[in-house]
Amino acid sequence: MKTMNPLKQLRDSGQSIWLDYISRDLITSGEFKRLVEEDGVHGVTSNPTIFEKAISAGDDYDDALYSLLAEDTNSDTQDLFEKLEIEDLQMAADILRPVYEQTGGADGFVSIEVSPQLAYDTVGSIAEAQRLWRDMNRPNLMVKIPGTPQGVQAVEVLIAEGININITLMFSLDHYEAVTQAYLRGLKKSAEPYKVSSVASFFVSRVDTEVDRALEAIGTPEAFSLRGKIAIANAKIVYQRFLEIFTGATFEEFRRRGARLQRPLWASTGTKNPAFSDVLYIEELIGPNTINTMPPATLKAFQDHGQVQPTLEMGVHDAEQELYNLADLGISLDTITEKLQADGIKAFKHSLYELQASLKEKSADLLDNRMKRSA
Repeated sequence: MKTMNPLKQLRDSGQSIWLDYISRDLITSGEFKRLVEEDGVHGVTSNPTIFEKAISAGDDYDDALYSLLAEDTNSDTQDLFEKLEIEDLQMAADILRPVYEQTGGADGFVSIEVSPQLAYDTVGSIAEAQRLWRDMNRPNLMVKIPGTPQGVQAVEVLIAEGININITLMFSLDHYEAVTQAYLRGLKKSAEPYKVSSVASFFVSRVDTEVDRALEAIGTPEAFSLRGKIAIANAKIVYQRFLEIFTGATFEEFRRRGARLQRPLWASTGTKNPAFSDVLYIEELIGPNTINTMPPATLKAFQDHGQVQPTLEMGVHDAEQELYNLADLGISLDTITEKLQADGIKAFKHSLYELQASLKEKSADLLDNRMKRSA
């Protein structure tokens, strides 16, 4: 007897699967369409790091890049990147459009990120999000805005305007609280709240990476007992807050106006410590009205040997105790999560710089090689 695909079991449990990866080859080869139709992938996320890896490796983008250069040999590298990115995401959005239609606009999204250079610029983030929304011209787009204080201010404005937003780089309950309140304020100002969708991308494995380093520095049995537990505990507490906000009286007035829940999206769910299960951050974060965005290797691993249980609402008391125990050891989770957000923005800025440098080099090589061929 054939066992059910664990990815489809996740979907049946109320959790949506998004792919944390995109590339031209993934789309043009038909593999992304297969993932959507056969494995139940219902969305895709991108960021500068993902595109840097996709565009820099191999020659998948060479023809498209050369076509852009043929139109304007002096094209700015940022402009070239955006055009390639938008082409990829428009194709992915079109593949996901049936999911978007079948779910009444609740799922089937692609995400495009505002420049990390704008992470601390509210006005700039709003303007760029509006421009990307127009240029993409797809209803199943989400514009990604980082959960910095400046980004949170932008979220409120953009939600009120009816632009779908994926708020990213959240690591703490405080980050999550600020983001949900911005979403609610935006909905309150929206003339048609039922037309807008939003997700709150909460990062997981990076928390364990930083916390476990601090625990190992302490080196006591009490410290070692918390390794690999804090990221999941942190996410479970956030999910409890999600339930309080979106299933209680707070959201009732918005529900009457047709507004959607702002679903938590578990990001950074690839296991970074080889001592832990390669599906740890999938198996321990399963619950209704959530999304897990998985890198390809994690998605394949979960499909192979993942176990599906409603784990998000299990062990909540234990999660609270683990966070208390961490504080008792003198480790400030707030300090770590603020650093992680700042580090995440720096990493995306670095990836964007590397991508621009790679595009500049590729552009010069393509023009040179094709000029030689035509000589």
